[in-house]
Amino acid sequence: MQFSAKLLVVSSAFIVLTGCSTLSSLNPFSSKADAKNQPAVLTDIKATMAIKSSWTVAIGTAGNYAFSPAAYAQNVYVAAADGTVARIEVATGRTVWRINAGSRLTAGVGVDATSVVVAGEKGQVFAFDLDGKLRWKVQSTNEILSAPAVGQGLVVVRSIDNKVSAYDLASGDRKWSVERPLPPLTLRLAPGIVMNGQQAIVALPGGRMAALALTNGGLRWEATVGEPKGATELERVADVSGVPVIMGNDICASSYQGRVACFDVGSGALRWGKALSSEVGVSVDERFVFAADVAGAVNAYARNGGASAWRNDKLAYRRLSAPISYDRAVAVGDFAGYVHFLSREDGSFIGRVTTDGSQILAAPLVVDAKLIVQTKSGSVVALATE
Repeated sequence: MQFSAKLLVVSSAFIVLTGCSTLSSLNPFSSKADAKNQPAVLTDIKATMAIKSSWTVAIGTAGNYAFSPAAYAQNVYVAAADGTVARIEVATGRTVWRINAGSRLTAGVGVDATSVVVAGEKGQVFAFDLDGKLRWKVQSTNEILSAPAVGQGLVVVRSIDNKVSAYDLASGDRKWSVERPLPPLTLRLAPGIVMNGQQAIVALPGGRMAALALTNGGLRWEATVGEPKGATELERVADVSGVPVIMGNDICASSYQGRVACFDVGSGALRWGKALSSEVGVSVDERFVFAADVAGAVNAYARNGGASAWRNDKLAYRRLSAPISYDRAVAVGDFAGYVHFLSREDGSFIGRVTTDGSQILAAPLVVDAKLIVQTKSGSVVALATE
């Protein structure tokens, strides 16, 4: 039996058809719906939070992929579709080194105290030391869209065939690989992986999140972030979006056509869940869980219990990044390269800056009091409060 697939845009995401048939059209957003859901026009705001650009580095375009910067020891590590990998000093913006992996890249970056790891076309995994020297490269089973998770002497990746594989960080030897069930339709997103102690917690298609033992890939627990619902396969897409976030004993995540929810990180037991559809994931601080939904609203929930704290719907259909708590604000990027700063307390606008005019795909990153964003056109920008 020959398998075939088609890709098509659904908002800022893609849907992948898997199985034994090909459909001619899956797009639920008709031209009429597209005309209706135009991005909100930005209006003037009264800024009460002064933000300045500390530095900008051109790294290279993201192409059709989403690259997320990673930080370690006052440095930020970034990658681009053309194979560029670079280390940038957070304090000054100085490029410490810049190399080419020798292959086009599809995901990055994972980093720890010894290694920088990215993923290449057709499932290659590259590991470099912190000076940019290649340590090893291996071939995974298929294309990798989410940044590798690095820690505990391992690199853990998930490929789009829903196989999760772990490689020895020192040698690149494969330690284990497990295959999870793949629904008939999945979003072409980058559901991430986060390590916690001796387990890797993996966001998966079908609304599931699984904790796997780092020793052998054995399942420790599985939780439902989004429950597939509806009469058609398209309506039943409920993939987990973004990277699950751990804060204390909580792990929180969101799903497309599902919900935002927090679970016990040790057992996977549900703490609370609220209906939400998101393609970009969540962020968490001591008090709140923040999530941007597919309609462009930024939502804040009480971390303890999930009660709605506030909702800002003034950025409708601006294809938002995952939000992140920064200083007294919540920062979120959009399709036009703006970074919006909302009050953590009530969601009102308190600041706004622009970058290079291209979409901010990955969640912003906070490093040493600076907010780091990477744009689709390839600018890495450090912002700071004045």
